[in-house]
Amino acid sequence: MISIELLAVVLTLVAVYLTTRQIIWCWPLGMVSVTLYALVFYNAKLYADMGLQALYFGLAIYGWWAWLHGGEEHGELEVSRASTKAKLVLVTIGALAGVFLGHTLSRLTDASLPFMDSILTSFSIVAQWMQTRKLLEAWLVWLAVDVFYVGMFLYKGLYPTAGLYAVFLCLAVLGFVEWRRSMGDVISQPETEAV
Repeated sequence: MISIELLAVVLTLVAVYLTTRQIIWCWPLGMVSVTLYALVFYNAKLYADMGLQALYFGLAIYGWWAWLHGGEEHGELEVSRASTKAKLVLVTIGALAGVFLGHTLSRLTDASLPFMDSILTSFSIVAQWMQTRKLLEAWLVWLAVDVFYVGMFLYKGLYPTAGLYAVFLCLAVLGFVEWRRSMGDVISQPETEAV
């Protein structure tokens, strides 16, 4: 399984780097990498993360479309800030979904680390959806999630994946800087009502 994990690591790194640069090919490449990671997480009994890959696949299809047609007059989507209301709703959804999923997995499966896996999974979905909408704060959510993922994957002995998530920390900083730079003069303006 190590060869599939290493291939998934490489493809995921390339896809995330392309995302930081707002290059549309991040989405189809991401579809391949999440398919490989579904196999890796199945074998590690990290079922929430395995299921997350299916959601990532669907979000990649949506993100591909949204980046091309989700902007004004069905044009290219621009980076924006999330409204305060959107942030509160997304944090609430992430927390509630994580607790529910963790409770479910702890009772119905032999999942390893069901609550940690589930909370990280839920907030990963939130961050990924935010990325499909080019919300700048997505990178901040990724920073928080990736710190905990590194620890979880080290604990599970998934060392290439732990290394990947350590690199994700750097890419999240790069993504935040690049996306913020792309906003130009919009940075000093108040939050938009992007949801």
